[in-house]
Amino acid sequence: MSATQTQRGGANGVSLPPLTNGPHRKRLGLVALVATFGGLLFGYDTGVINGALRPMTADLGLTPLTEGIVTSSLLFGAAAGAVGGGRLSDGWGRRKTIILLAVLFFAGTVACVFAPSFEVMVLGRVILGLAVGGASTVVPVFLAELAPYEIRGSLAGRNELMIVIGQLAAFVVNAIIGNVWGEFGGVWRIMLAIAALPAIALFFGMLRMPESPRWLISKGRWEEALVVLKTIRSEERAEAEMADVKHLADEERASKATSWGALKDKWILRIILVGIGLGVAQQLTGINSIMYYGQSVLVEAGFDSNAALIANIAPGVIAVVGGVIALTLMQRVNRRTTLLLGFTLTTVCHFLIGIASIVLPVGNAARPFVILFLVVAFVGSMQTFLNIAVWVMLSEIFPLHVRGFAIGLSVFCLWIANALLGLFFPTLVAGVGITGTFFLFGIVGILALIFIYTQVPETRGRTLEALEEDVTTGAIYLVHKKESAGVS
Repeated sequence: MSATQTQRGGANGVSLPPLTNGPHRKRLGLVALVATFGGLLFGYDTGVINGALRPMTADLGLTPLTEGIVTSSLLFGAAAGAVGGGRLSDGWGRRKTIILLAVLFFAGTVACVFAPSFEVMVLGRVILGLAVGGASTVVPVFLAELAPYEIRGSLAGRNELMIVIGQLAAFVVNAIIGNVWGEFGGVWRIMLAIAALPAIALFFGMLRMPESPRWLISKGRWEEALVVLKTIRSEERAEAEMADVKHLADEERASKATSWGALKDKWILRIILVGIGLGVAQQLTGINSIMYYGQSVLVEAGFDSNAALIANIAPGVIAVVGGVIALTLMQRVNRRTTLLLGFTLTTVCHFLIGIASIVLPVGNAARPFVILFLVVAFVGSMQTFLNIAVWVMLSEIFPLHVRGFAIGLSVFCLWIANALLGLFFPTLVAGVGITGTFFLFGIVGILALIFIYTQVPETRGRTLEALEEDVTTGAIYLVHKKESAGVS
């Protein structure tokens, strides 16, 4: 029996009954769809600023500094929301936390839409940031804990797909509203207001959704957990998974190490550092600089303002296409292979964008189209091989008793990196141009490849409980090394 096959059982080494079709599979799909409205809001609220910022600047009298503050205020709020959402979901429950996040999404949207000044706009963006950060932490965990291990990658990855769908929706809405009603004042308020609709859908949808069965088990609520499992699994599979999770929960309860106290365990500390490294490496590709300032980058490349607004849809479209492809890759290709390929492609794209901006000077007719093509290639590589893989891994690598805390801490660092890029990207481009900016991203990409190759473990094709046992003993770091030795 191969090493991969032996990993496919439960934490006790007992094989689980196979997945079967039936009403429970449809119920699982519905739960995932409703929860990922949080990802849709994440995408829309982070992407809408791309087209709303220019008219907002005119209406509110923003300066380059206050533009950066408006953009990055959501991101710094998201960093706080990631930690707070993770901790809250560990104590209060995944479902209740997502419902609270829906309320924050709506409240933040209303504050931004009716903001009379820069100060109120920043307040509204911070509230939205708390919701975005919380959703980026809690929704992937909720999906991973609901999913059977056989389809965990594709199910948990749906949240990242919804994020890029939300960003594409923002780009399309911005392009339509900006080109049709752009001459009217306050057009940016309409762009922002659209986000209220999925916030309402998330709130009422989650009221009818179940709690995570793994969270219920961690709180000793066995009967409720079994009832939930039986709605999203066959009865035989539900009872087998219940026994598997309960066994590990009992062991964790005996250890009593939670949150910060768990960092005393060297293996827990190491996997959290891996999670932080994954999140920061993802952001330092510069992907969200394209998502937030894509119009500005394309104007710098040579497009006029309206053409850039329309051309900006192209990266959004390729992001969704890449996300769809990525969901299938999650079930067929190892996570480490996907990450290594993704960072290789994005790093190559960074250097090519930098070279193109040197070879094709401003004024060259081919310059805007070549840079647009390379930006689209970069976004496509990022969404196909990196974004979904990173978020899926963050949702599955941490032990149950610290899962919310650990992903919260990892995503906090992710959002801080994101916020700093959002704040300083315009200054960076102004200082060293497109050439220097993307060369810097390329150098960071090389460092990320070294980190992935040497530190990130493989997680595909294993239950959360089997992964947890290997994480807490350090065995997880030996899996890919053994496989490499077997191949050589």
